[in-house]
Amino acid sequence: MDLPNTLFPFRRGITAIMALALLFALPAAAAAEYVSIQREKVNIRSGPSTDHEILWKIFHGFPLQVTERRGKWARVVDFEGDRGWIFTPLLSKDKRVIVRVNTANMRTGPGTNYEVMATVRYGVIFEPVERRRDWIKVKHADGTTGWISEQLLWPADII
Repeated sequence: MDLPNTLFPFRRGITAIMALALLFALPAAAAAEYVSIQREKVNIRSGPSTDHEILWKIFHGFPLQVTERRGKWARVVDFEGDRGWIFTPLLSKDKRVIVRVNTANMRTGPGTNYEVMATVRYGVIFEPVERRRDWIKVKHADGTTGWISEQLLWPADII
C-alpha cells in the first residue's frame, strides 16, 4: 500500500539521513599495503610467532601484500596467492613488482609499438619507476630499465 507523502512529510529527510549514516558506517576502501623483503632467506611461517612452522623461505626484494597485522607480525600474500606470517622488522617499504607470467617482453617505451629490448622470465623482480596508462617502467637490480605491461606484473596497482 502506497501512502501519500502528506502522511509522512519527513520520509525523504529520514531516508537521506539513513543513507548518509550508512555511508559513514562503512569502512573506507583502504589502499592495499605492499612491502618487500629486506634480507635473503627470510622465513614465512604458518602463524605469528617463531613457534609456528616454516612454510617457505623468500629472498631479498620479494614483493608481498600485507593483509593483517598482529604486534610485530604481518600476515602476507604473494603473487601466487600463498599466505603466511612474517616478522615485520624483516620488511621494507621499498616497492617491488614481480613478473607473473612465463615470459614478458620488456620494451623501450610504454606500448606494443615499441621495440622489445629484453625478454624476462617468471619471478624476476623489478623496482617500479613510473606508470603510463597500463604500462609500468621498471628497473632491474643490474640497472636495466624498460617498460612492461601491468598485466604481466604483480602487483599492478603499486604505482
